[in-house]
Amino acid sequence: MTEKITFKQFPLRQEILCALKKKKFDNPSPVQIQVMNETNIMDEDLIVQAKTGSGKTLAFGIPLLNTIEQIPTQPVILILSPTRELAIQTAQELKWLGSEMTIKVATLVGGMDIENQRRELLNGPALVVGTPGRVLDHIRRGHYRTEEIQTIVLDEGDHMLDLGFREELEAIFESHENVDRIWLFSATMPKQVRELSKNYLTHPKWISLDQDLTAHQDIKHRVYLVPYQHRLESLVNVLLWEGPEKALIFCSTRQETIECATFLTEAGFSAKALHGDMTQRERNSSLNSFRVGITTCLVATDVAARGLDIDMVSHVIQLGLPGDLNNYVHRSGRTGRAGHSGLSIALLSNREASHFRNMFSRSSLKVEWKPLPDQAEIQLKNQQRIEYKLTDSNMAVEPHIQQWAEKLIAKEDPVDLVAKLLQWNSKGNNLGYSLKLFLDEDKRIERERKSRFLQDGKNHQKKNREKKGYSAFAKGGTIRLSTGTTNGWEVGKLLGTLCRILGISRQEIGNIRLREDYANVELSQKALQLFQEKKPKFVEEYLINHMSSTKRSSPMRSSIISN
Repeated sequence: MTEKITFKQFPLRQEILCALKKKKFDNPSPVQIQVMNETNIMDEDLIVQAKTGSGKTLAFGIPLLNTIEQIPTQPVILILSPTRELAIQTAQELKWLGSEMTIKVATLVGGMDIENQRRELLNGPALVVGTPGRVLDHIRRGHYRTEEIQTIVLDEGDHMLDLGFREELEAIFESHENVDRIWLFSATMPKQVRELSKNYLTHPKWISLDQDLTAHQDIKHRVYLVPYQHRLESLVNVLLWEGPEKALIFCSTRQETIECATFLTEAGFSAKALHGDMTQRERNSSLNSFRVGITTCLVATDVAARGLDIDMVSHVIQLGLPGDLNNYVHRSGRTGRAGHSGLSIALLSNREASHFRNMFSRSSLKVEWKPLPDQAEIQLKNQQRIEYKLTDSNMAVEPHIQQWAEKLIAKEDPVDLVAKLLQWNSKGNNLGYSLKLFLDEDKRIERERKSRFLQDGKNHQKKNREKKGYSAFAKGGTIRLSTGTTNGWEVGKLLGTLCRILGISRQEIGNIRLREDYANVELSQKALQLFQEKKPKFVEEYLINHMSSTKRSSPMRSSIISN
């Protein structure tokens, strides 16, 4: 077995090693190792791409504090975070990391007393951690001195731009004239982040920990198909079936989080909502309750849950489509943190499931598709749990309970006693909802919708042929593509894709005969000529890269079968 790398192997000052030891942090994470291994890190700008929950705070905190020789009396480091919660967590982590060096940290976030924050700044902090809006507010009020700042760190840079902080970030950069280095930490690198780095970072060193963000070995992924109109009832069934210790549940809107948390509370779960319209006191109350385990289900929007770092979240549950792959990855990253395993679950309707498959068709994500547990299955699993507890040979029974049991058995029939005990124990247990009929109805509706879609495509082609009297196709031809319904293609989707490839209108394509493993497509003379100019190989590669199914056939071969 390979020996693990320890913090002691790096040239770190004793104060930092002591602080890490007190927290029982012995082994750095991969991102921390990569950053600490860089030799000239303090002389250059830096971009670090690593997944959520990989230990980025210590990755920038350790090298920055390690190079402080004399404790400054004015801020020398500015860390910007996208949300209040992440900023507060980052500040707390940097406080204990710098505790042996007597490093002071000021936290500048919205929703909290600005005068208290001004007093923190007057107290001589070496580090400032804040959200862009509040930091800029302090700069404009003259509370925060920028001239001594040597380093700016953008934590969760993609999230900051998602939340619309670009103008604030640019104003902050412009107000810091003496900065030696800018470090950008981001899970993804969308266009906005690349543009920002191009404008403000100079020849940055790039560290990438995860080319494929979906390949998180500590997280398993599961999908339950649920009836669209009974999503909350389905959630109850899944919670009863999975039995999570801590579940972070994502909804799309503020109203949905309120409705979901209320529904779960009425169903007997300990649940609270977390959304952007709550006061800071309400948000802190919900978060603290979830952290200590009083609340087992926290129902949140994406904005409210950005940057949350909560230990031992066993399950992340997403109600409906997550929007895109990056959003799904960020949500899933709330579980499976710091070496712990986790489970990410999506509850999808039949129609959403096809979009979900398409979304992940080119990722390495392995998803387990499970049928929604019904009331009878939940009841059986509940019985099995009770049986396991009753028959557990390692469970110690107190002497007075043992004597009580022997006394009862001597007077009553043992079978009757056990039956009454089980009935009493099961009384009032939530067994979920019977949803099979609703799910079957959803499947039928989706089949009919797909059938209508295919028929509409055929009718469209027929009308085109009748309208044009086949004149456009008289000198054209029919091509054969080795791809079909088993690859996830539908007539309408294939028609639209071919139009985009060849740069033609739909009128230039005639009949499409789509079978399981091939498709015959009738082309006009113009379309056939463009197809030959593009070359069949190009068309094949384009179609392969845009397949909507995770099932791939052997490499496609297109050919002209008639003229």
